[in-house]
Amino acid sequence: MCRERIVLMVAGTLVLTGLLLAHYVAPGWMFLSAFVGFNMLQSSFTGFCPLGKILKAAGIQPCSEKAAVL
Repeated sequence: MCRERIVLMVAGTLVLTGLLLAHYVAPGWMFLSAFVGFNMLQSSFTGFCPLGKILKAAGIQPCSEKAAVL
């Protein structure tokens, strides 16, 4: 699996997990979804994604050379 798809998969999983936990456990879990959303927003402006940097350091290859922003 390539780096960009892993980032999208983790972000989507964390957003859904935060929403489910907020609904069934405690409303404070909405902050998890908000944090992920904010991180995705800042990544779209700056091109910096913390998870992308971690995956790059772990040796995960990008989907294509053109998409090597993460």
